[in-house]
Parts: sequence; C-alpha cells; structure tokens
Amino acid sequence: MIFDRVKSLDAILATAEKKALHRSLGPIQLILFGVGCIIGTGIFVLTAVGAQKAGPGLMVSFLIAGGVCVVAALCYAEIASMLPVAGSAYTYTYTALGEMLAWTVGWALVLEYAVAASAVSVGWSGYFVGTLNELTGIQLPAFLAAGPAFLGGAPDGMVNLPAVVIALLITWLLMIGTAASARVNAVLVAIKIITLTVFLVLTLPAVEMQNFNPFLPAGVFGGFGSGVGVVGAAATIFFAYVGFDAVSTAAEETKNPQRNVPIGLIGSLLVCTLFYILVAAGAIGSIGGQPILGPDGIPFPAGSEQLARQCAMPEYSQMLVCSNEALAHVLRQIGFSGVGNLLGIAVFVSMPSVILILLFGQTRIFFVMSRDGLLPEGLSKVHPKWKTPYVVTAITGGVVAFAAAILPVGQLADIANAGTLYAFFMVGIVVMILRRTDPARHRTFRTPLLWFVGPATLLGCLFLFLNLPAAAMLVLPAWTAIGLAIYFLYSRNHSHVGRGLIEVHELDPDAPPQPVPPIRD
Repeated sequence: MIFDRVKSLDAILATAEKKALHRSLGPIQLILFGVGCIIGTGIFVLTAVGAQKAGPGLMVSFLIAGGVCVVAALCYAEIASMLPVAGSAYTYTYTALGEMLAWTVGWALVLEYAVAASAVSVGWSGYFVGTLNELTGIQLPAFLAAGPAFLGGAPDGMVNLPAVVIALLITWLLMIGTAASARVNAVLVAIKIITLTVFLVLTLPAVEMQNFNPFLPAGVFGGFGSGVGVVGAAATIFFAYVGFDAVSTAAEETKNPQRNVPIGLIGSLLVCTLFYILVAAGAIGSIGGQPILGPDGIPFPAGSEQLARQCAMPEYSQMLVCSNEALAHVLRQIGFSGVGNLLGIAVFVSMPSVILILLFGQTRIFFVMSRDGLLPEGLSKVHPKWKTPYVVTAITGGVVAFAAAILPVGQLADIANAGTLYAFFMVGIVVMILRRTDPARHRTFRTPLLWFVGPATLLGCLFLFLNLPAAAMLVLPAWTAIGLAIYFLYSRNHSHVGRGLIEVHELDPDAPPQPVPPIRD
C-alpha cells in the first residue's frame, strides 16, 4: 500500500540518538539563526520586488505574510518540542502521514532551501556590484553581473559571477562546522540589526504621506496566476520568513531543544516582522514605491525582461522598483549617499548569513532523508573532524551556485515559495493529527487555540500559493512528479522502515540497526 509506512515518534528519536549530530546551539543562537535568515532578502532585496507588485500596499503584504507565518510557527513550535531532531516538516510528516507524503515534503524542502539560497546569492550580488561601483567607480561587466535576458536577467547578462562566488564560499564555511558558522552568523546578524536601525532613524523622519498615494495601484488581488497586487506581493515576500523553519532543522544540534526551539521559532519571527513593516514604511514613504505599469495598467512582472528594459530608461532608472540594492538606493536618494554606501557594505558583508542558514537547513533535510534510507546513505556521511554532513553540503552548494548564476531574484523567490507553502501546509495537518493520535505525549509547548490555528495555517498557505505567478505554481507539481519517480524507483525499496530496519539505542554506537517488523498504520 502507498500510505502504509508511518514511523513512530519513538523510532525517530531512537534513530536520531544513534546517528546524531553534535548539540552545540543555545536559545540565543537559534534566535540569531532565525533573525539571520529572515532579515535579509525580504528587506534588502525584495522590498523593490514587492513594491513592483503592490506599490505602497507592500506594508499590508508584509502583514498578510507575517500572519500566515505566525500560525505556522505555532504549529512548528509544538511539533519541534516533541521531536527535537533534524528534518523539520519531513520528519514531522513521517510520524503522522506516512513515508510517501513525508518524501514529497522533504523533496519540496529541498526545492525551498536550495532555490531560496540561490535567490539570496543573487540579491547579495546586486549590493556588491552597486557598492563596488559607488565606492571605486569599478563597473563589473554586465555579462558577469546578471543572468541572461531570456531568463529575466539583464539585457547583456550571461552569468552572475558574484552570486556564484558567495554561494561557494558559504558552502565551504558550512563544511568546516556548525559551531564556527553559528559564531560567524552572530556577528553578521548584529551588523544587520545596527544597519536597519540606522536606516529607520534616517528615513522615517523623511516620510511624506503623498508617497503612499495611490496606496493600492495594483489592487488587492491582481488575478489568478498574475502574482501582482497586495496578495501577490505577500506570496512573494513570504519566502523571506523561511528563517523560522530553518530553526526547526537545527533541533538535533540544539541543547535542551524542547525549550529552546520554540523560543527560537517565535522569538525570531516577532523581531523580524516588526523590522519588515517599519523598513518598508521608511523606504516607500521617503522616496515613493509606485510600480511601473504596462499598457494594460497592470504592473510588469518582477524579474521579467519587460521590466528590465523599462528600468534601463533614464526616466525609470532611479525608481525604487528598479533598484538591485533597494535600501542603499533609498538613502542615496534622500541625501545620505555616504551612509547609503556604508549600508551597502554592511549588507553585502552581512547578507551571507541568510545563505548560510538556508544551506544549513537544506543539507540537514538531505541528511535525515539519507539517514532514513530514502536517499543514498553516503550522503549522510559525517566528517570525522568537522562533524558535519560534508558530502551533501558540497553537492548542495554546487547546485545553488549554478541556479544563482543564471536566474533573477524575483523568479527564484516565487519558485522557493511553492515548496515552502506546501511544507507549512503539511505541518498544520500533522500537528492536528498528533493531538488526536498521541495526546499523552509530553509537549513542552502546546499550540494555543489549535482548533483555529491549525485550519488557519492550512487556509493561509493555500491562499498564498494560489496567488503566486502561474509559472511558480506549476513548478511544485512538476518537481513533485520528479520526486515521486525517484521515490518509487529507488527510495521505497531502500527505506529503512520498509525493510524493517528501525534503529534503536545501543551501548555500542557502531552496532548495526536491529531488524524489527515494519511499523504500519
């Protein structure tokens, strides 16, 4: 049967204990991990992309996306407190809905993290190129600064070299070790917090109310599959909130995870949502954030060749929606060129923390799927010195660098969101199922008002998914079809649960798994 393999919570905990990652992260580090991932592309880059979709209504978009994230985070917090292991939504789904659906979630998470890391690499590249030009006058050749035009890049683009370089550097850092990367991340997060605080101090006094008029130039709903309007922008910028999901992937490397993971999830989300709304208000209110409309009165799609050609025209080139380094551009426009250049430096120094967390989360998903036998077990090999899954980290970094080389940030963000929303949807289902099937299980955190929060998570995720651009919506079923082919051709036959190999704790850490009958519904 297709839905016959459910792995119990006890079996998952025993598997993690037998082949575990080193626990080195505390609550502050987890909050910093979440803040490091959330505060990044959503503010520094997607502010311009979101403004092209929604105009000043972008602030409402942040509220919508943040609202969906709040209910999803509450669901994550409860399950993470019950299952403090790596694997995130994939592992959670395995416990309640079975192996095949767990595989589809894990496969979607692979899409989510890898594509999102590519998007942030492209966003970082925009700040690097812009700041380099402002400070030194050196203009990187167009063919080395963006992907090709037919994929939504610059008219003369060929490959985004800075994006490739930063993706590979972060991959190397993650291979060295979790504790080292967490320390680096803490420094980078501090830089980002200081940078955004300075931005708010300078822009909020410069806000002019007429810059918010019209507030909804593209309306609330741009139409099914259009990806524009307030809700379309919410569906795009939702991708930047993936940081709290990355916190849950670090559960197996966290000290006292039952307490610290919920703190990291909710704490990072609350801190970042406040920054999102304030920074969007400062950016749009100080210089305006109206979209560039096509002849039909609908905004040109973000990351499209049509928008790139409009932004190349002098009358549009200084608009917020045309900037690849939105916040630095805003400061330069209101007379703080020197501070804007410093902000650009701070962003391209600190934004790699976002890439770090996304790659961290993606490799841990691969690690757990490999540990369960659904992927070749060589992928879960842990380096004897670095104590990290170095094989899958290297593979992931290569794929991320390739995608960053040729695709624009807007398209990458929408594609990543398709996988993100599916994973969050499944977590909402799982938390409700486990409340009924395993009510006696100890929960150090219980989702309040689950009768409301659970369904709200499902409806919110579905609502945002249906407001993604049509092309992004189609990516998920196509990607899932590829994943299912792999599952039935390889994974199902090699699954530890299917083969009756459920690992249990042994005094000898090198003892082989003990065969027991497969766990079934």
